[in-house]
Amino acid sequence: MAAKIKTKDKVVVLAGKDKGKTGEVLKVIPAENRVVVQGVNVVKKHQRPSATSQGGIVEFEAPINVSNVAHVDPKDGKPTRVGFKVLEDGRKVRVAKRSGEVIDV
Repeated sequence: MAAKIKTKDKVVVLAGKDKGKTGEVLKVIPAENRVVVQGVNVVKKHQRPSATSQGGIVEFEAPINVSNVAHVDPKDGKPTRVGFKVLEDGRKVRVAKRSGEVIDV
């Protein structure tokens, strides 16, 4: 099955403490149905010093469920669902259901 959300996509959060925030997808974890979005679900972790890191309190983005994010429509910036379409040249591309715009460039 083709992935509807990929790295570097612009998404908006639909549910949770960061509802309404938009950001870029940094990482996709398909095995767990989760994504890491820039600036969303930022958590603090107490890190013990090691040979590579200094230690202290570290902030980082934790993964959120893929069902809690939606693509940002390229036309109007609102959340949209994603469909697929095969172009004349044979390429399969992702399409925004809201406006019909092609998401893949």
